[in-house]
Amino acid sequence: MKAYLDLVRSIFEQGAWQENRTGVRTLSLPGACLRFDLRQGFPAVTTKRLAFKSAMGELVGFLRAADSAADFRALGCRVWDQNANENRAWLDSPWRDGPDDLGPVYGVQWRQWPAYKLLPADAAARIEAARAQGYRLIGPVQDQGRPHVLLYKAVDQLRACLDALIRDPGSRRILFHGWNWAQLDEMALPPCHLLYQFLANPATRELSLCLYIRSNDVGLGTPFNLAEGAALTHLVARLTGYEPRWFTYFIGDAHIYETHVEMLREQLRRDPLPAPRLRLSDRIPAYADTGRYEPEWLERLEPGDFALEDYRHHPPLTAPMAV
Repeated sequence: MKAYLDLVRSIFEQGAWQENRTGVRTLSLPGACLRFDLRQGFPAVTTKRLAFKSAMGELVGFLRAADSAADFRALGCRVWDQNANENRAWLDSPWRDGPDDLGPVYGVQWRQWPAYKLLPADAAARIEAARAQGYRLIGPVQDQGRPHVLLYKAVDQLRACLDALIRDPGSRRILFHGWNWAQLDEMALPPCHLLYQFLANPATRELSLCLYIRSNDVGLGTPFNLAEGAALTHLVARLTGYEPRWFTYFIGDAHIYETHVEMLREQLRRDPLPAPRLRLSDRIPAYADTGRYEPEWLERLEPGDFALEDYRHHPPLTAPMAV
């Protein structure tokens, strides 16, 4: 994880102190990039213990479109508890639906993006085309004094990516994202890791992922997000017949919270250890072996289906999360 430690050094050397919504200052650096060859190992931080089981619990929650901190807790992940129940702005929001509610965060957008079409009532060909794409009629409405119809469907963006890797792997449009402007105010926390693009090489049977993160807490968030992105790449590769290759991680605002400074300086004093390997459970079908495309495994996964092998790390370090 030398690349991660180099990023931490860069922020300490080049970052500037800034105020933000949490009330805890950050040392911030605009624009950062990390790149990992997944053939060389899994990008788990080794200068402290990675909470791997919690990270995989969160990933599985995303895959299941979880919208409650209770759902994540049931999967062994407690990182959403504070945002659900201690974030003052969210507690005061009319969109919050009681304890543990998170609104349509991450996985809801990944698996159930709400899509609408408002069409003139006399546009029969367009209406028929929309219905053929899975849209259902909500009802007649008036728009600018003219009769229209409103149609709706939930878009499974991640499933669409897997479908494309099977049917059109050379496409440069195999991506999903979570930045739904229409629902940002309905979420306990707008998405930080918001754009995922899969890039396949059908000739070499390699799958790569580019991930863009608008804002990243480098002390606590980056290790978590690196593990989740790399694990997702391994999973999608398994289900579509590829081998994971490059994982490129772009950050818009890379920052260190003031309360994390000592934790990160201690990590810089430690020597990184060899990268571990990710092992996926044998029960997850490998398309390359079976020839059967089984994307329904996105919903069947459990956190225990992901395991690290030969993971050596320095003693744990903790720091408070800024909410």
